[in-house]
Amino acid sequence: MIFQDHITTTPLPYDLERARETVAALNLSSGHIYDLILGTAGSSPYLRGLIAKEHEWIHTLWDRNPWDVFQTCLDGIDPKNLETSLRQAKRRIALLTALSDLSGVWPLEDVTKALTLFADYAVHITLKTLVAADIERGKIPQTNDPESCAGIFVLAMGKMGAFELNYSSDIDLICFFDDARYADDDIGELRPHLIKIIQRMCKILSDVTRDGYVFRTDLRLRPNPSVTPVCVSTTAAMQYYETEGRTWERAAFIKARSCAGDIAAGEQFLKDLKPFIWRKHLDFAAIEDAHDMRLRIRAHKKLHSEITIAGHNMKLGRGGIREIEFFAQTRQMIAGGRDNKLRDRGTLISLQDLVNSKWIEQPICDTLQDAYRKHRTHEHRIQMIGDIQTHDLPTSSDDMDRFARLCGSEDTKTVFDDIQSDLQTVHNIIEEFFAPDQKQAYTIDDFEESFTQWQSLPAFRSPRAVDIFERLKPRISQGLSNSKHPQEALRDFETFISGLPTGVQLFSLFDSNPKILDLVLDVVSTAPSLATYLARNSSVLDAVIAGTFFEPLPNKEALIIDFHKTLTDLTDYEDQLNMARRWFKEHHFRIGVLQLRNIADAFEASQAYSELAQACLAGLLPYVERDFARKHGVIDGGGLAILAMGKLGSCEMTATSDLDLIVIYDPANQDSSDGKRPLAPAQYYARLTQALVTALTSPTGEGKLYEVDMRLRPSGRKGPVATSVKGFENYQRNEAWTWEHLALTRASVVAGSEAVIKQVADIRESIVQSDHDRTKVLADVADMRKKLGETKSKDKSIWEVKEVKGGLLDIELLAQACALIGNIVENDPKGQLVLAAEAGVLPSDDALTLIETHSLLSQVQHISRLLVTGSFDVNTLSQAGLDHILSVTGYDDNATLEAAMMSKTRDAEQVILQYLS
Repeated sequence: MIFQDHITTTPLPYDLERARETVAALNLSSGHIYDLILGTAGSSPYLRGLIAKEHEWIHTLWDRNPWDVFQTCLDGIDPKNLETSLRQAKRRIALLTALSDLSGVWPLEDVTKALTLFADYAVHITLKTLVAADIERGKIPQTNDPESCAGIFVLAMGKMGAFELNYSSDIDLICFFDDARYADDDIGELRPHLIKIIQRMCKILSDVTRDGYVFRTDLRLRPNPSVTPVCVSTTAAMQYYETEGRTWERAAFIKARSCAGDIAAGEQFLKDLKPFIWRKHLDFAAIEDAHDMRLRIRAHKKLHSEITIAGHNMKLGRGGIREIEFFAQTRQMIAGGRDNKLRDRGTLISLQDLVNSKWIEQPICDTLQDAYRKHRTHEHRIQMIGDIQTHDLPTSSDDMDRFARLCGSEDTKTVFDDIQSDLQTVHNIIEEFFAPDQKQAYTIDDFEESFTQWQSLPAFRSPRAVDIFERLKPRISQGLSNSKHPQEALRDFETFISGLPTGVQLFSLFDSNPKILDLVLDVVSTAPSLATYLARNSSVLDAVIAGTFFEPLPNKEALIIDFHKTLTDLTDYEDQLNMARRWFKEHHFRIGVLQLRNIADAFEASQAYSELAQACLAGLLPYVERDFARKHGVIDGGGLAILAMGKLGSCEMTATSDLDLIVIYDPANQDSSDGKRPLAPAQYYARLTQALVTALTSPTGEGKLYEVDMRLRPSGRKGPVATSVKGFENYQRNEAWTWEHLALTRASVVAGSEAVIKQVADIRESIVQSDHDRTKVLADVADMRKKLGETKSKDKSIWEVKEVKGGLLDIELLAQACALIGNIVENDPKGQLVLAAEAGVLPSDDALTLIETHSLLSQVQHISRLLVTGSFDVNTLSQAGLDHILSVTGYDDNATLEAAMMSKTRDAEQVILQYLS
């Protein structure tokens, strides 16, 4: 009794016990039914026809609870005489529902529930009967369980999903089968049988016979209905929604409900689909999408005109049922991802939920709920007249009078005046929410309150700053108004202004260069991290004035030349360090802005950040060496090289990356340096390394350049900060662990003396190209991965792209292992995987899966590090920031992007486990 259990255990969108108590107190008496037959119901030719056919059965209703009668109708459906008994049940339930509706025994919620529960049962028993027959014939392999319908499940969509069917509704269904319960070899044979079952089911339900029809069925809401069969596998469906699902499909699935077949499998499918349906951030873009859908429907149905009551479409016309449903559903799409209480399928309950979550006021809810009940009741009366799927109010006077009598009134004019008033009220509320046809125009007055409150901030301490800002108000107001989300932009600009220690210089810059103000408004509304950086380092805006700011980014060699050109006239070491920081900040900001404006993509920006760091090291090192030599001299013939590890070594730095370095020196067989305070080579290069780290990390009046991590040097923290060439080579050949050789695969020499650079590069290449036992490497890496996993949280968000299973760290570990096994000197993970495939270290398909996943996750990581300081939380990201992520990654919405990330990391994890399990 799967279906019956489902009916009794599934929460309905209202109080079922209250409904039963009500009907128990208002049993249908024989006199009451007689009055209905002679009076109100007599206005409906359709009901008169039903009464004529079922006049004997009507006498069985005397003094019975309508719900008991309803259950009796269901119990009377005979699987051996399915088509006839279904149609008889349809007639009787339609008549029972109409009489209970017209008499006032059932409120709207019970009317629509009864119609929906019958639809559920009709679909389920038809499907179950057909599956049982095919099992008996041996056409369905690997199952003898008709109750679960061979893994077929049916999702009720739209009004059926929300328990809101009307008298003449089509039923919108999507049919899937759970392919995971079958062997791959059986699915090809099975699929045609399942498709035929669904086709026969629809024919049984929708064919018009002498006994009528059961339900018109519509299967067009399935994925790509023009090319897909009527029964789709769950695997294919999930792939579709993860990669191609559209906004209207997200909206449709809000009301989706597993209604027939293997109901548990359907519920699991909907659970797995939640990331697609419900975005985790506040999705205000849904308002524009819903508004566009409303306008397209109006255009398609030619419903542009003002409300004219005669012939008005109560479903799709202005102020009608669909307007109220859109109102509730759009807010669900905006906030339902973060608030589980906003996920009810039913329209009436959803409106109250919005009040409870403080999205709308109670009076708005009450007005819309009242109008919705009236609209749906009027829709039912329209359809009672002839059992025709129409939503248009009558146009002839006779039909208007008949409609009014079905509504329980002899005063036709008052009935239609009230309907017009309700339609207009709903239309006014909905239009105010979705905004008028033209974009709202903001003025200074719209932002004046905030501007006034800002006067207490540090940036406004100077009267001159206040005066300049007064001149800027129109421009700022215009810029905020032109943004996609003006109120969000205002909030983010306030955060930026709050971080300014002073305002005169920056406001003056805005006053004289309005385009810089426009750029700042763009930055602060999209990338809070970059805006915070800008507030602390507003001098970087000077670089924007230069005509080359938006040109292609320079390479490492050009940067080094520009670095020396900038510092060449400075003789004081502290001035040199400060100038180096100013130079760095301007270039760092420029990379971020070009990435934000999509002039540089994520990978170009990553290369630029890496080459900027390399230029800083190569440019700054001579200044550090000269300052150090003033006390300790030089070691004749000696020199050092800086070996970059990690993201710097592989040129994959993000906006917030630190530097992983190893310093290696050649003492040239000298005993000491030749300065006033001579030092032995080991001590000399150790202290020189410390001076370099200080030059990079110590905060001066202009801040600092980078954080530096040197734990990858031989022996880690226990080893000296600088290592001789011979010591480095001996350690790598005789003492290094596998993980240290892994790290070496991503290394590159980025600065130092040419002779030592060549020595270190040769050693690295020789170590990587030496023989490495495949079994040992993979075993060591698998053990390393396991230990790393034990230190991480088990519940990682998909947005933690580095540490999530199948994420960047896992892929890079396997890529480095492949580099060792295949003697590959390439230091970029994607390049390592390409060459590993060419060398036969792993199959090309596996390499492609890892590369595609790494590329997507790298894009997300690069952008998130640009937009946000610290840990990334998509729920707190501004809409402009999310829009930028979506534009760069090429996905339409957050749910689709998240689903793609989940799918790709799952695929990558499966590949990785083949080698590192």
